[in-house]
Amino acid sequence: MQGRLVPQNPEDEPASVLLERIQAEKARLVKEGKIKKQKALPPVDESDVPYELPEKWVWTKLQNIGTINPRNQDISDDLETSFIPMPYISEKYGIPPISDVKNWSEIKSGYTHFGENDVVLAKITPCFQNGKSAHIINLKNGIGAGTTELHVFRGFWNQLNPKYVLLYLKSPNFILGGIPKMTGSAGQKRIPKDYFAGNPFPIPPLAEQHRIVERVDTLMKLCDELEVRQNTESERRRMLLLSSLNAIFDTKEPDGAATAREILHDKFDLLFDDKKSIAELRKTILQLAVQGRLVEQNPEDELASVLLEKIQVEKARLVKEGKIKKQKALPPVDLDEVPYDLPEGWVWTRLGELIELISGQHIQKSDYYDFPQGIPYITGPIDFGEKYPIISKWTDKPKTISKKNNILVTVKGAGLGKNNLVNLQELAISRQLMALNCIKVDYKYIFILIKSKYNYFQKKGVGIAIPGICRDDVTFIILPLPPLTEQHRIVERVDTLMKLCDELEERVSAKEDAAERLLLSVCDGICG
Repeated sequence: MQGRLVPQNPEDEPASVLLERIQAEKARLVKEGKIKKQKALPPVDESDVPYELPEKWVWTKLQNIGTINPRNQDISDDLETSFIPMPYISEKYGIPPISDVKNWSEIKSGYTHFGENDVVLAKITPCFQNGKSAHIINLKNGIGAGTTELHVFRGFWNQLNPKYVLLYLKSPNFILGGIPKMTGSAGQKRIPKDYFAGNPFPIPPLAEQHRIVERVDTLMKLCDELEVRQNTESERRRMLLLSSLNAIFDTKEPDGAATAREILHDKFDLLFDDKKSIAELRKTILQLAVQGRLVEQNPEDELASVLLEKIQVEKARLVKEGKIKKQKALPPVDLDEVPYDLPEGWVWTRLGELIELISGQHIQKSDYYDFPQGIPYITGPIDFGEKYPIISKWTDKPKTISKKNNILVTVKGAGLGKNNLVNLQELAISRQLMALNCIKVDYKYIFILIKSKYNYFQKKGVGIAIPGICRDDVTFIILPLPPLTEQHRIVERVDTLMKLCDELEERVSAKEDAAERLLLSVCDGICG
């Protein structure tokens, strides 16, 4: 859109002459009653242009060179036409929308009209920000209608290349410039017609429009090929990574595990070069931790079975003193339930044996505030933040309170299974959440176990619109319990390894940023 992708040709007819022909064509069609007269917009003000144009280019506006949001006229009700809902419009360049065939009578009212070769723009958030726009082709009988959330431009296509107009609508300058101008409430913001129709539009000579589109099509095909190659290579690395990590867990094949460790060591930089591979590494660390394979066992540690007895005594005392409620007895762990053998000194138990489970309760909107008054209140994973809860609500009428170092688990809704730690002295929680109050165990170790159970929570969810789990789904979870001193060692090792993963992610992000800067620099060099 800056005229830097293809060379200019001094023999090309200037765009100013092209504009004059377009204006003459518009005037003729208005006179013949084929299009409605639209008010001419004022010329582009120099203060509004974002950059200088090459010679023979001019600034104009879409409304001055075509028709905005036209209506299809004199169409037979029984004519087969095309219907295009928003999901059929791609965010990528060069992918024409698909369509359904409907009689015109079904779609002529209550929908946006368009015709063959029109260019459309999704006006609603987040579709606009994501670049949803399209060159409309292959319509049934050349006529169509679709989602109401579109702006439509109909040009004089013997004077304009529609794909050049599409490039303009997908350009970062157009999208970024439009975001501050969107109007409406959150989640329902839209690009106004005035921005679509009146934003400065850089128009080159017609011959250069064709050259630009041809060059972009060629480059986009190369990008597609590169993307396929990159995805193929990434998938190969991912499979090697997964097979190596899985081999480490294969206790039946110790030689295979040793070979896998060698692969991870020798190809470390290759395998852990993106955030997905680092996420797999984090999962592996957690799995090794809960299998007793991350730190060495110490035969001097007090047995986990003794710890379990102490926990039961402590819970009985707290019940007697009225500090926690008595819970129903849990069934013993059956041998058929255990997924793997534990190290000596460890035991299988149920989560409910180790915690007090606190169910959240809903607070009426009138009982919480968006300013500090009372204690903080959170309603779900949206408030969790990356490490600790984000506080945006407060209440002086809490119903359920969790305490510092409790573990929060989302038990209802789309965030089912997401978890976090309470880092405040007191925190009111809604019914979407449960809090785990750990008793005589290392809460950070239990947190590691809970983080490794995300898929369990997801599978247990009942309900389609709002999936949820019950208290038994939480308390019945079977968990590996090591001696208390080993719990501390595991937590310390996991903390250290997670910090290394954080550093790896920072390196990957820095590498991606550097690659992007290099690409921009190369492109500037090519286009300059």
